[in-house]
Amino acid sequence: MKDLLLGLDIGTTAAKAALFHAGGALLAATDAPYPTQFLKPGWVEQHPEDWWLAACEAIRRVVARTKEAPVRIAGLAVSAQAPTMLPLDRESRPLRPALIWMDRRAEQEVGLIIKQLGAERVFHITGNTPDAFYVAAKLLWFKRNEPDLLKQTRRFVQITGYLNYRLTGIHSLDHVHAALLQLRDYASGAWSPELCELCGVEPSQFPQIRHGHELLGEVTSEAAEATGLLPGTPVMVGTVDGAAAALEAGAAEPGIAAEMTGTSTVLLIPSDGGLRDPALTIMPHAVPGMHLLLGAMVASGASLRWFRDQFGLPEREAAERINLDPFDLLTAQAAAVPAGSSGVIFLPYMMGERAPIWHTNARGVLFGLSLATPKAAIIRAILEGAAFALRHNVEVAARAGAPLQELRSVGGGARSPLWCQIKADVLGLPVLLPEASVGAPFGDALLAGMGAGLYDDIVGAVRRLVRPQRRFEPDPAAHDLYNAIYPIFRSLYEHLREDFDRAAAVRYPETGSSL
Repeated sequence: MKDLLLGLDIGTTAAKAALFHAGGALLAATDAPYPTQFLKPGWVEQHPEDWWLAACEAIRRVVARTKEAPVRIAGLAVSAQAPTMLPLDRESRPLRPALIWMDRRAEQEVGLIIKQLGAERVFHITGNTPDAFYVAAKLLWFKRNEPDLLKQTRRFVQITGYLNYRLTGIHSLDHVHAALLQLRDYASGAWSPELCELCGVEPSQFPQIRHGHELLGEVTSEAAEATGLLPGTPVMVGTVDGAAAALEAGAAEPGIAAEMTGTSTVLLIPSDGGLRDPALTIMPHAVPGMHLLLGAMVASGASLRWFRDQFGLPEREAAERINLDPFDLLTAQAAAVPAGSSGVIFLPYMMGERAPIWHTNARGVLFGLSLATPKAAIIRAILEGAAFALRHNVEVAARAGAPLQELRSVGGGARSPLWCQIKADVLGLPVLLPEASVGAPFGDALLAGMGAGLYDDIVGAVRRLVRPQRRFEPDPAAHDLYNAIYPIFRSLYEHLREDFDRAAAVRYPETGSSL
């Protein structure tokens, strides 16, 4: 009996696979990490083979944990971090490492796009303001800096397109990823001749655009051997991780928003009218006919990870001895500090920032330190700073016509009760955790079930299968305190904006790292 669904998400730091019963119950979940190359400030790459090897490892693990899983899987779908610039040659081999969403090297190219076409023109066409986050600017960088590789490029794919090719031998591109290319007219879906010409690409270099729940192909014999799946297992087109996470959170129709916190944070607000705002990102929902207004932040979870790696050696060592996650030990310390972090305020712009400030040169700041500041207050300030940045996006969305009634939280950050409570207190909104709470793989499984014919429609499946597990109500006293701190958080950035740009102009010795 084909009663299982497999979701696979290729995140910024790891591949996560999860196996679900068609009735929504989580049976098994695991992840497999891979490295990220931080070549120099703003230059961030990953190797596609690392995605594939991690995906295979994660799939093998979840399949092995469930009796007769391979023969029971009705289908699978893949989601991924986005967007990505990955060129393939005529044999579909990567020509270079991928420039992931975090890469900001194309700032100069953004200026060229604005000079050539105008920011308002690009926004009118694509629904989004020109930025190095999108693929268009990265393609122009590729054209200007690696023209020989551009000449060898047969296809440009997103991470899902590459993984789907390794699984089925077929390239893919879904509507959600396609919008983040910033090469197409958002309203009509037509390719923009002026943007494609400027960036040096042809529409024929991209796969056919399809809905995420559509059947793409079947697992090949080679992929079956690598993953433990059966040859012929159906594979759907898949989608962006944010769209899949919105499904898991139950944010499939107006009135319910979601936030997904992992390495980054993405605020996801469903709309049936295609609301736009220059400070936010718009993209189609995985639900056909629906849209998502996004407030995408760069380094919320990554900031906490940075602290763990640089200053959390005691917690890492202790966690290994007692078989706990070091993040749990860090947040346990933060929980002992009252709201407000003893006066410490953190700006979480550790790799620049996307929404709503769109400032590549912005950087992380710890404000209010004194000789009496304990380590735990800094940890809590990181959690609060990410929540303040989320509030900034919530306010912009409300001005655009999308006020929130409640927020659903998914992703790795949702595993921290303290962080969920801080978000509720900062926002003054209830924060709900879905029962599954494994992130995008649940949404992937819903798409797989739709494509496999197990569900009649996605929204109906979401209403039936997504069940809130826990609710965090804002504490009035904490909310009042955060209302007093939040304007200071905003003011700090405004006062430092020009200093960030001046500091970026200083030529420091370069260092490289791999995380």
